[in-house]
Amino acid sequence: MKTNKGRSVEELSAQKPVLLVFLRNFGCTFCRQALSDIRRDRELIQKNNTQIVLVHLNDEAVTQKYMQRYELMDVERVMDKHMKFYADFGLVKGNFKQLFGLQNWIKGFESAVVNGHGISPPIGDGLQMPGVFLIDQGQVVNEFIHKSASDRPDYVQLSVIKKKTSSTPVS
Repeated sequence: MKTNKGRSVEELSAQKPVLLVFLRNFGCTFCRQALSDIRRDRELIQKNNTQIVLVHLNDEAVTQKYMQRYELMDVERVMDKHMKFYADFGLVKGNFKQLFGLQNWIKGFESAVVNGHGISPPIGDGLQMPGVFLIDQGQVVNEFIHKSASDRPDYVQLSVIKKKTSSTPVS
C-alpha cells in the first residue's frame, strides 16, 4: 500500500500514527463533506502527532481536482481503483438503506445544498462504503466503519491512540 509519494503506509506508521481515511467516490456529497471535515480538523489531527493518508478510487487527474478544491494537495494518498485495500480492511459495498435511506436523503440535502458540497454522478464505484483506521506500528489501533454513507466520524478523536487501561489495582 504505497502513497502517491512512493512511501508505504506501514513504513509511515512506524514513524508516527497514520489516520487512513477510505473515501467514497468524488461524485458523492458525503465524500466531499469528509474532505471538508478533514481540512477543518487537519491541524488538530497533526497536533496529535498523526499523519493523514487518504485512500480513493480515482486516477490522479480527477483526485487532484478535489484535493485542490479542499486544500489537501499535500496530503499523501493511495489510489485503489480496484478496491483491493477497501476489501482488505473489511469495507464492503453498501446496501440500499446504507446508500439511499431517508437519513441519507436528509443529510445529503444539507451537505449538497446547504453546505455547498454539491453532488454529481458517481466518479468511481458508487456502492463502495468508506471507513477510517488509525494505524500505529503497522497495526490498526482505532477504527470507524460507516454504517451509513452519511455518517460523519470524529476524525480528531479517531487520531488519538487510546491508552490501555489495566483493571488490576496498583498497590
